[in-house]
Order: sequence, then C-alpha cells, then structure tokens
Amino acid sequence: MSPGSRSGGATSGTPGGFAPPPYPYDRLADLAARAEERWRDAGGLVDCSIGTPCDPPPPSVLAAMAASGTERGYPASAGSPGYRRAAAEWILRRFGVSVDPAGELAACVGTKEFVASTAQYLRLRTPDRDTVLYPAISYPTYAMGAVLGGCRPVPVRELPEGGLDLSSVDDADADRSLVLWANTPSNPTGHLTDIDAVARWGRSRGIPVFSDECYAEFTWTRAPATVLAGGLDGVVAVHSLSKRSNLAGIRAGFFAGDPDLVGFLTDVRRHAGLMIPGPVQAGAIAALGDDAHVVEQRRRYQDRLVFVGDALTSVGLPVAMPAGGFYLWVSVPGAWADGGWGLAETLAMEGGLLASPGELYGADGRGFVRVAVVQPMERLGLVAERLGERLVVAP
Repeated sequence: MSPGSRSGGATSGTPGGFAPPPYPYDRLADLAARAEERWRDAGGLVDCSIGTPCDPPPPSVLAAMAASGTERGYPASAGSPGYRRAAAEWILRRFGVSVDPAGELAACVGTKEFVASTAQYLRLRTPDRDTVLYPAISYPTYAMGAVLGGCRPVPVRELPEGGLDLSSVDDADADRSLVLWANTPSNPTGHLTDIDAVARWGRSRGIPVFSDECYAEFTWTRAPATVLAGGLDGVVAVHSLSKRSNLAGIRAGFFAGDPDLVGFLTDVRRHAGLMIPGPVQAGAIAALGDDAHVVEQRRRYQDRLVFVGDALTSVGLPVAMPAGGFYLWVSVPGAWADGGWGLAETLAMEGGLLASPGELYGADGRGFVRVAVVQPMERLGLVAERLGERLVVAP
C-alpha cells in the first residue's frame, strides 16, 4: 500500500532562512480526505489520529467560567493566587508532594506552547549551551521547540521496556545540553519512565530535567509518578488539564519545581505577555478540585483500550495494553513495505479508522502506528465491525 500524501505547506523563508516544515498531522490530510469520502455513507471516518478528547468536561467547569466575572481585567501571567493554590493542592493530593504555589509553581497557556518555547528561554539563561535532549520516540514539539529556539535537538534512545537510555547520550552532547525532556507516561508508546533515575542523571550533569506529565492521571500498571517526588532541585514538572479533564480547548496548564527555574521562566513569560484568560482560570480551579470526573474518564479510556486492542488483535494486529496513556502503539507486520504509512492507509480505507503513522513521532517509530482511543464506544464499535468484515492480516 502506498502512503497518503506527504507533501506539506512549508512557508518559504528568505534564502538561508528558516522555512517551517509541514505540520506533522497535516501529512495525514490527503489520506483523511480519501477515507472520509470512502466511508461518507457508511457511518463516516472515525478519527483516532490525535489525542483530542471527545468526552464532555464537568459542567461545574463551564459554569465557573461563565460566572467568573474576570473577563474585563488582565490576568496575572503566573496565574491567580487561587489558580496556583488549586494546582499545588492537586499535586499534594495526587502525588503527596508539597510545592509553594507562590514561588515554585506558575501557569502556562496549555503545555504545548510551554514545550515549544522553553528551550528559547533557557538559552537566554545559559547562552553557552545549545542542545536539547528529548525522547527519540515522542511528541514532535520537543524537537521543534529546540529548532524554534535556535538549538540542536538530540534524540535519546528509548529502552526496550520504556524510559530513556541515558547511557547512549554522548558526553559532548551532555556537556552542551541546556535541558532534558522526559515524558511519562509516554506519548505515543505508553511506556513509563523511571523518572527518579532521569532526575538523578540530570543533576549529576547539571542539566535541568523537564518532565511532561500530562498523562499522569492515566497509568494502568502502577501509581502515577512525578519528577518532583525526589526533590525540586534541577527539575520541573509540566501538567495540563487537556487530557485530565477534557479541556484541551481552554488551554490551561502549569509548571512546578525548582524555584530558580520556575522564577526565571515566570519572569520571562510575563514579559512575553503569556496569560491564561481569567474565566479559563476560574474553570480550571473547579476542574482541579474535582477528582470524581477523572475516575470516570479513567474507566472510559481503560474500556476503550481493551476493546480496540481486542479488535486489532482479532484481525492479526496484536497489540499490548500500554502501561499508561490512552494510545495503542501497534507494531506493523512485514506485509506493509511502507511501514506505518502503509498500515495507516489500510486501516483508514478498509476499516474507516484514521490512525497516525509512527514516523510522525520520530524515525524510530517508523514500524508502528498510533491509535488514540478518544472516540466514544459506539464509534469504536463501528471500527471493530468494519475490521472484522474486511481485514485479516496473514500471520
């Protein structure tokens, strides 16, 4: 099978200047359009290519935003005292770690912009370092954030059982590194990282460790972990309400940890005018104070992971349950010469399921596809029915 179109809409820059590459998920546009046309009259395409939540957020959050009365004034860039306090209380409740909401925690406008901008800001702080270490199989923004900050993105291999193979990092790269990104549970693999070991490695090298923990509420094999549990020195944890509370559209997140790092980034971000709108902060406070809706969301994702995993396995695409997150990382059988792109096309055209080729998450992901089980069960049931009728992968 040939893959969908990989042509992109990179914007031309000045000669020798920066031309943005195609946005990763735009590379699926041609395949999505063809599959949507194929399934238009049979229930439509089921989009499991990105981790956009499809379930409703708590009504209390929407009510809090509507009644906040904060829309007329400029919000504090670091977050209101109530926002920071709610985030600190959640960290204590969820992880048993105490942070000072006034000096060890601040708001960010969702976490994607934070990931994309942090290398740029840290290089202002440490101009003699220019390297960003990040997981070799990972969300594309870690590498792109390095590029946008004028830094060198250097991928770190993942261990077979999950986590970063820090022994593979070249000493010369470590000496030039201004940040090491970790992501646990991992997007896309679902693996968990020994984040304490990563933090110790970073401290021993004088490299700040930033731990993206936006899937922390969705761990299936052990309790959630945070880099903050081993102490705040040299580390920052990054959290978001996008996945936890189905609030990707309001862009609410926060970062917490080493007071020097948090303080520096808070000051820089204030100059950049980065602010969470006041009504959004009010809604986030309500969400952070409510754990019951997260319990229900965990149940939904766990049920969907099992259901879709069984459906794929039954047609010859065996897939293991992830240790965390809500993605299935499906190995591509040898029948698809074009790796993840070929399997993604087959799933879309034969099952009406749009999945992401693993190549979007780094070269090491080429032999996989990622399926985000975000759609409601009735939509996933439609996929299972189609696959069962039309697709059997030869062993």
